[in-house]
Amino acid sequence: MSNNAALTIRTDPQTKKVISDFAASVGLSTSAFATAILLQAVREQQVLLTPSLEPTPYLEKLMQEAAADRKANCNYKTINNEAELDDFFKDL
Repeated sequence: MSNNAALTIRTDPQTKKVISDFAASVGLSTSAFATAILLQAVREQQVLLTPSLEPTPYLEKLMQEAAADRKANCNYKTINNEAELDDFFKDL
């Protein structure tokens, strides 16, 4: 009797290749890599998914507009305390 069990996942071919290439770059088969990652998640009882910190083109555009507005003192308001914040929201 075999001491192995099969686990099947579905993914697109590009993702499969990227995972396989990465696993190989750290000296693991795709199966060993997946097993190590899954066992770590179970052992730690958490899954850490780190988002990319690169802004999207849309967010980059918004950030540039906000910087221009701040420089021109347009569409910008400084709020120094809770009372000013309350007043600001009442005016909306």
